[in-house]
Amino acid sequence: MTRTQTSTTTSEATAVPASDAKTGKIVVRRTIPATVDELFEAWLDPESLAQWMRPGATVRSDARVDARVGGSFEVVMHHSDGTRRHYGEYRVIERNKKLAFTWYSDATHHTETLVTVEFYAANDSTEIVLTHERMPDHEAGLQHRQGWTRALDLLEDLFKR
Repeated sequence: MTRTQTSTTTSEATAVPASDAKTGKIVVRRTIPATVDELFEAWLDPESLAQWMRPGATVRSDARVDARVGGSFEVVMHHSDGTRRHYGEYRVIERNKKLAFTWYSDATHHTETLVTVEFYAANDSTEIVLTHERMPDHEAGLQHRQGWTRALDLLEDLFKR
């Protein structure tokens, strides 16, 4: 299957209301002026992940990563009113192409959701397509769409040239 490449630097985010935990999903797309290798590493390096995985009112994040299929990750976001723990397990790691991992958080009611991140070279940039599936409800979809959009803003800020 051939994929059309884009070179825009705008964010497109769409949400599908989640009436069923199996079908509720969001998709966030972002083209960032960085190489596929740089961006792929930013998802698996705990120091890098802690720098940009801090959307909304997050003051700072701590990250732990066991970057192998079956390995786990944890991101603890520190807010002025407490901490929010996000965690899961890597299901797919295809170097510079695709990551898939489970995702548990307060907003998903600690039920298993699935995040797939795909990386596509686009001229001097890379398009990231993030799909987050199995949202337990519409509110979870809205919260995660906002969170992923802001997190990708911060990731893009790390690579502005």
